[in-house]
Amino acid sequence: MPSPGDAVAHMEARARLAVATSRGVRALWGRVDRDNIHASWLGLLLNVVSIVAGGQLAAASSTEPWLQSLLGDDEDRASSDRLVPSSLVGVTGNGLPLTDVLMSPMWSALRLVTAGVPVVHAMARGQALLDLLVRTTIADTGRAADSVGMVSRPAITSYVRVVESGACSRCVLLAGREYGVSSAFARHPRCHCSMEPVTRDHRPKPTSAENVYAAMSERQRRKTFGEDAVKAINAGADIGQVVNARRGMTSATVYGRTVQATTEGITRRGLAGQRRKNFEKLPGNRYRTAKTPRLMPEEIYRQASDREHAVRLLRRNGYIL
Repeated sequence: MPSPGDAVAHMEARARLAVATSRGVRALWGRVDRDNIHASWLGLLLNVVSIVAGGQLAAASSTEPWLQSLLGDDEDRASSDRLVPSSLVGVTGNGLPLTDVLMSPMWSALRLVTAGVPVVHAMARGQALLDLLVRTTIADTGRAADSVGMVSRPAITSYVRVVESGACSRCVLLAGREYGVSSAFARHPRCHCSMEPVTRDHRPKPTSAENVYAAMSERQRRKTFGEDAVKAINAGADIGQVVNARRGMTSATVYGRTVQATTEGITRRGLAGQRRKNFEKLPGNRYRTAKTPRLMPEEIYRQASDREHAVRLLRRNGYIL
């Protein structure tokens, strides 16, 4: 049986991919003409989107090989129930078009310049936001792919949260916790935590916040929890009492009662659009689009009454064949 370290290696590979993608985009940000930020960024945007979309595709494409290596074949899975990596490309974890999101750093920099902030500082702030958005998008895409891949395998009943010593305090507290296979994954911006599947034959090695904390160096502990919290934990305080686990944590696709959906892939040419019947031509759009929204994976899990229902919705929305 593959070692539990395979899940950590999978997570770390995704994190490296996010860093590499961000580095590629950052190089383009450095080419922005500071005397004409708006027009300059628009001229670079196509290349920026291509780089991020490529990172998304690479992140999503690693899911099936990883699950196959970890678990082997699932005899109860229909041959048609396979993740479509491209279905997760071009849209962020909360369903927004990638192109729109990648305009945000430019608008942020322009607002700062208009407010009187020196352009060099405004561009640095824009770059920081761009880095945050790109890394979070790659991580969210990878986790969404893992989640869809797990739901499509009946043998997988749940997953455990996988974190590493570099995770934030809120994530460390959730280390090793087990969730239903169709439960939305709680994360924050630039979170690189991942999940490991649980089956009858594959039970991940138990871990806990205490295990992760014990593996940290003193420097890592101070950076993650803060000096006062480290003193309290070392003195015997419970980590769960020191850290507010829920503060700042959000589900990737569940915002209150709002249905999390996306407009990506719902034209007649899109994979999800091909599975719909009612279309309309909206002003300014080149193609006719489906009237019904395309749900994001985590929204599907929230609405599905059982696993079979979730698989049907994933298929209908173009995430599996």
